[in-house]
Amino acid sequence: MYIIIVGLGGIGRTLVSIAAEHGDSIAVVDVKEERCNEILEHYDVMAVVGNATDRSILEDAGIDRADAIVTATADDAVNLMTCWLAKRYNVANVVSIVNQLGHSDLFKEVGVKITENPDELVANRLYYWSGSPDMQQVATIPGGTIFEMTVEEGAPSVDKEIRQLRVKDFVFIAINREGKELIIPNGLIKLQANDKITVFTKKEAEEASFKSLTEQLKVPKTEE
Repeated sequence: MYIIIVGLGGIGRTLVSIAAEHGDSIAVVDVKEERCNEILEHYDVMAVVGNATDRSILEDAGIDRADAIVTATADDAVNLMTCWLAKRYNVANVVSIVNQLGHSDLFKEVGVKITENPDELVANRLYYWSGSPDMQQVATIPGGTIFEMTVEEGAPSVDKEIRQLRVKDFVFIAINREGKELIIPNGLIKLQANDKITVFTKKEAEEASFKSLTEQLKVPKTEE
């Protein structure tokens, strides 16, 4: 894949690293020459210094043969204009971060795949996980999160079939039971104490899913 990455801040540099690991052909664009030089010291990429809203800069980066472009600058106006130009060049996959969520609709109207402001996303996630000591995050994937929770002895769900539980916006992926091979869950499986449950939940339902699972898989706390 030939990919153009616009903006070499933290997200942009990380994208370069990931794309390089996958063996992609990479072009980077940034207004700061020192950022481009830094990337060139570590990766075999094409680096173009300039503003990606300038057609000539995008052409220098090979926009006419790009399979994908990702805009990751801190300026939504730059990201949006660059994506619009990329669409004019018929780039198949156009992706951008959105720094202000109020601008999301503008990107969608142009036909751009978007993700939230990464700093805000990370901050919110850190705050949420800091208040959820019983949840172990396994992975974050597009649209949701995979995590593990252990069924406590005496929890309401012990000896209940999965179909008897309150399940909304999350699904059980696997059950790791001591002394057993990995169990692929179905509605008739009964949960046992110390089962380690792997769960997928939608991103927007993380907090509600964790609350529901805590109520069912953990022993209710009593007032002292």
